[in-house]
Amino acid sequence: MRLLSWNVNGIRAVVRKGHDKWINSKPADILCMQEVKATGEQGEAALFPGAYKNISWNDTQSRAGYSGVATLSSIKPLKTEKGFGMEEFDREGRILIHEFDQFFLYNIYFPNSQRGHDRLDYKLRFKDTFLAHAEKNRKTRKAILVCGDLNTAHTEIDLKNPKANKNNAGFLPEERAWMDKFVSSGYVDTFRIFNKEGDHYSWWTYRLNARERNIGWRLDYFFVNEEHQSIIKDAFILKDVLGSDHCPVGIDISF
Repeated sequence: MRLLSWNVNGIRAVVRKGHDKWINSKPADILCMQEVKATGEQGEAALFPGAYKNISWNDTQSRAGYSGVATLSSIKPLKTEKGFGMEEFDREGRILIHEFDQFFLYNIYFPNSQRGHDRLDYKLRFKDTFLAHAEKNRKTRKAILVCGDLNTAHTEIDLKNPKANKNNAGFLPEERAWMDKFVSSGYVDTFRIFNKEGDHYSWWTYRLNARERNIGWRLDYFFVNEEHQSIIKDAFILKDVLGSDHCPVGIDISF
C-alpha cells in the first residue's frame, strides 16, 4: 500500500496550474494533503469528478482561505476524527485522524512558529496534545502513522543552511527539542530508515530559484511507532512533482 503526504499550499491553485491531473491519476492508495485553503465543497468541486471514493475534509473555522487538511483514499476508514477534542487546536482545520483495520493515520498540518516566534508556545502545546492523543491510540496495538507538514527541520542535515537559520522559525532549539522528544517516545522518521544523507528536502522558498538550486528544508514527514517499523518497505520524496512550494513525501507499507 502506498501513502503520500503533500502540502499543496492551496488546492485550487494546484488545479489552476494543471497539477490536479497528477492527483486524479491516483498516485497512492491514500493521499493526505495539508494547507488546502478551501472548504470541502470548494475542494471537491475543484477536483471534480475526482479519482478517490473516500474523501475527508477539515477546513478552518477561524478564517476563510487558511490552513485546512484533506485525505483522499481508496480505502474507507472505520472512523474519522477532525481534532483532538480541544477547541483551541481543532478550530484551525489542521487535523484528520483516520482509523483503519490495522493502523491509525494522522494527517496533520502543524502550526508555524511565525517570524517573531509569536506562536511557538501554541505550536509546542499543539504538538504535546497530538502526542498524548497518539499515545492513547497506540495502546490499541495498531500501527500509528503520522504524516504532514511538521513545520520543523529536525536536524542539521534537514535544511541547506542550518547555521544561518538557528534562530529562525522551523529550526528553533525548542522545536528541535520537541522532535527529539517525539523520537525518544518511540516514533521513527521513516525517510531516515532508508536515507541518512543530507540534501533531501520537501520545501523550497519561491524566491532566489531555491528549488532549482536545491536550497531547501525537509519539513514534511511520515513517522511510524517503533513497534511497527517493520511495515515500512520504502520511504521517499517526490521532488519532481510541482504545483506547490512543497513536494509530496511518501511511504510504501505492507502488513
